[in-house]
Amino acid sequence: SDPPSDWSPSLWMETFQDLVDQELDYNDSWSFQFNYGLQQQLSKEERRRGWKVYCPCAHGQFECSECSRTWPSARVVLLFHYRLRGGGDHRGTVVMRPFGQACNRWHGNYMLPGFSAGEVEETLLQLLGKIKKNCYGDDSDDEDEDGGSAGSDAVRTRPHQKSLCEACSQGICCLDDD
Repeated sequence: SDPPSDWSPSLWMETFQDLVDQELDYNDSWSFQFNYGLQQQLSKEERRRGWKVYCPCAHGQFECSECSRTWPSARVVLLFHYRLRGGGDHRGTVVMRPFGQACNRWHGNYMLPGFSAGEVEETLLQLLGKIKKNCYGDDSDDEDEDGGSAGSDAVRTRPHQKSLCEACSQGICCLDDD
């Protein structure tokens, strides 16, 4: 069965909370929210307040709202800002923005991606690895920097069309990481 092609914020939120319970032994509460206008660059003020950025790619599935065509992409750009507040209430916050792609027939709106539960979990585990390292100084597992999902590239997708990619239009793309 094809991975779902509809954007599911609750899948991300619920998976995140499950993984926080399993992966973070710090008794801090972490919240997960969405901001569809999130920018990649942090301001000086955000940096000062401890925000950090993680911008991975994932395998997603899109569906055009005009023609119902679906297409897979191995280059769905996801942007996360995260921070842990110090002081008495150690509260962590993650803010996520998924970047969309446009249909090559309609070139209209950017569609938001759908993801399989496994892909969501893999992406969030990578994010929690960053959180452990950058918020808690826990550098136990030296995960390789490319996100470790190179093995899942068996999903064949067409060459990335920069003109149809919302992230590319803003000068953000995981293709530039190579």
